[in-house]
This record gives sequence, structure tokens and C-alpha cells, in this order.
Amino acid sequence: MADVLREQLPFKSKSEKLTFQSDGELTLGVEIELQIIDPLTLNLTPQANELLKAGQAIRKLKPEFYLSTVEINTDKCVDVHEVAADLSATLDEVTRAGDAVGVEFATTGCHPFSRYADCVITPSARYSELIDRNQWLTRRMTVYGLHVHIGMKDGDDCMRFNNFFLHFMPHLLALSASSPFWQGDDTGLASCRPTTYEALPTAGQPYPANNWREFEYLYQTLKKCNSIQSLKDLWWDMRPSPSFGTLEIRVCDGLATHEEVVALTAFIHLLAHWFKDHGSWIEQFQPPTRWVSRENKWRVMRYGLDANLVASLDGATKLVREDIVEWIEKLNPYTERLGYQPYVESLKSILLHGNSTDRQRRVFERTGGSLIDVVKHNVAEHRNRKPLFVV
Repeated sequence: MADVLREQLPFKSKSEKLTFQSDGELTLGVEIELQIIDPLTLNLTPQANELLKAGQAIRKLKPEFYLSTVEINTDKCVDVHEVAADLSATLDEVTRAGDAVGVEFATTGCHPFSRYADCVITPSARYSELIDRNQWLTRRMTVYGLHVHIGMKDGDDCMRFNNFFLHFMPHLLALSASSPFWQGDDTGLASCRPTTYEALPTAGQPYPANNWREFEYLYQTLKKCNSIQSLKDLWWDMRPSPSFGTLEIRVCDGLATHEEVVALTAFIHLLAHWFKDHGSWIEQFQPPTRWVSRENKWRVMRYGLDANLVASLDGATKLVREDIVEWIEKLNPYTERLGYQPYVESLKSILLHGNSTDRQRRVFERTGGSLIDVVKHNVAEHRNRKPLFVV
């Protein structure tokens, strides 16, 4: 494929090259999307402008596609300890701004009963272009995710790590699953968030590329045929971010609590450190074929941590929960070296007691099907910053 693209799309000048600007190896950056919630109706409320005004001194608070959403991000961090402190400080500021405006927050993958048709789009030329191009598909994307950036030393290394992390897309989605309800319905899924954007051709599973050169040609081809205008139009589960010098992992549902955000970021960072020392692993374990990758993502979307993954091309299967446990054991030397034991304990707690979807469903069942109570639970967990496990 790369050879064909070279013939069809020669670079005319250096300005056409997609330069990977490394800014540190295995550094971290985290982005979280927050639902803005009316404390009386428990529905989404389009008060981002009021919140941004009240929190104008909060450097890491940003607008998003809908006026019922804001985003916060960290600075570049060397480890998860820094991520935890950075996010905690920003959440303190945002909570104070929210209290001043009179709104609450939640960070699950979607709001259980809001209607996307009622959500107000933030005025922006880029967002208008997205609506014009993708129409109803874009309107549906009232969803919330966790994005984790990992610093890479160069573009080729970024693609190697990309192909390694393709093995763990189901694991990360299973741990983070937090979107069982959609527009007032129980979807029957552990994570319905991916269904809102996977109809777009440049969303979902990444297109394959073995090295940076192949990715450059792919990018230029997508631009040439007007599939994308920029890298921001690649809503893949994982993508290179060359301007930041990172690999950006985007598959996760929004995590309900600060503790879970930090725990999942630690799992990602541990895997990255392990792969740095065991790079030959992908020679033995090639990235999953497209059908296996798609099947496993679907199984996790449906069953969450109870999913049985396709483990080999001969049809053997393995519980995702068991595979996560085995990897936690394998990563133990790195857990000790980095001092990540508390974060790994949080991961084990998720495996033992359930993810956000499991907790929301328990609230739903205990309250006789009250989505209002589910939202109250999500808001309470966000304020608590730790899971509130429901018996």
C-alpha cells in the first residue's frame, strides 16, 4: 500500500511533510470531558459560557462541541503522580466555578437521559463545517471520553507503540465502560458511546500503518481526497498527535471518578514502560487482524468486563478480566519501580466490584428504574472522586 501511495502522492516540498515534534519520551498528558448538569432537572444544561466566564482564570478549562460540555487537561507530566495532582488541582477550581454558576458535573461516557436534539452547539466555524459535512451523525455525538497522551521519541516509535496498544483497546474500554443508558433507554450495552460516532469513516478503529512514512502517506491521501481537513478529523480510538509529539489513546469512555482516571492512566503508562523494554514482543504478537479487533471491541461494548475475547485466529477465547489480571502481574516490576501500587489497587477494585456501567445498573435496579437516581449517583461519584460501590 505504501509503495502505491508513493507513486500517486509524491511530496512536492518539505512543507507537505508531517513532522513529528518529540517533546519527551513516555511523558503523559490527560484530557477529560465534563457534562454540565442542572442540579434541579439533572439534565444537561448549556451553561458552558457562564462556567468559562466564572472560571476564566482556570487555564486548563476549555470549551467543547456542545455548550453542555467543557474539557479540562493537564500540563505535560512525567508520571501518574503528577497527573493525579494536576487533575485534582484543576477539579478543585472547576468545582468552585460550578458552585458559583449553580451547576453540577459528571464524567461518564454519556448522560443517561438527555436528548442530543436538545443540546446546543458551541458557535464555531469548525463545528459548523463538521455539521455541514456529517449532518445528523455529528449531532448525535453527545458523548464524553478520556484521552491519554503518551510522549514518543519519534514518529516511527509512535507507530510501533500504536501497533502494540492495538492489543489493549478492548481492555481499556472494558475498564472504562460507563455508558449503558442513552436518551432514556437501557441500551443493553456496557458502552454505547462508540456507536454514536463509528458510522463516520474516519472514526473508530485506526487505519493500519507500520511506520511513520506509511502514516504520512495515508494522511496526505486522506487530505487530498477531502476525507479530512486535518488530523483533528481522525476520530480514531487511537491516533498520533505529531504537534504534541505523542500517541493519543482515545478509546476510553469517560471515567466516573478521579481515582479511576488516574488508575487507567497508570495502566496505560505501565504498559508503555513494559513495551519500551520488550519491543520485540510485537514481532511474536502481530496486531490483531481487523475482524478480531472489531469482534473484540463489540464484545466489550456489549459485555464490558465480562466479555470473552477472541484470543487467537483458531477461535480460542479468554475473559478480558483474566487477561487484565495477568498483565497486572506481568507489569508488577514496573508498578514497584514507578510507585504505582495505589493506582493498581484501584484497578483491582474495578475488576472486583465493577466499572461505572455496573454501578449505574445497580442503582437503576435498586431504584426501580430511575435514571434521575442514576444521574444523582454519577454526580455524587464525581464530587467524591472515588467510586461509590452499590451493593
